[in-house]
Amino acid sequence: MKNAYLTILLILCSSVTMANDNKAVVATEAAATETESSNTIRVATRPEIVGLWGMQVANNKKCIEYYNFKSNNNVIIKSGQEWSSGIYDYQPSQEERTLLPALVLQVKYDNNEKDCSGLQEDQTGEISQYFVQWKNPSTINFCSNEKAEQCFATLRRVLP
Repeated sequence: MKNAYLTILLILCSSVTMANDNKAVVATEAAATETESSNTIRVATRPEIVGLWGMQVANNKKCIEYYNFKSNNNVIIKSGQEWSSGIYDYQPSQEERTLLPALVLQVKYDNNEKDCSGLQEDQTGEISQYFVQWKNPSTINFCSNEKAEQCFATLRRVLP
């Protein structure tokens, strides 16, 4: 009879000990996961051109053409009654002092309405390449070559 009691007592004690060991393992794993996640630093980079930019059109001072460069490489352009959407690729210059960053735009959709210049032209499918001359963090010029010899548009940052 003593053996039966001792056996039952031993079984109960061992199951309690095993349960405590499992709790300790779970607690250790949770602490390790928490430490890993609290020490994780995520660095997200985005092109410096990201944001909303506005350009006054030369022959229509009341109309501003807007370029909204999003961080996912989508762009929305609003000019007068026309709006278009597309994708862009901003490529910073490898030689900052001599060459300008490149900007490639592809229009995926155009609503074919009149823009700030008074023109009505469907630009769907058009691909344009510009070179970006940074005057300061809130002013850029679009140029037709990488040496900034022929700049034709000035954009000012509206929103970051």
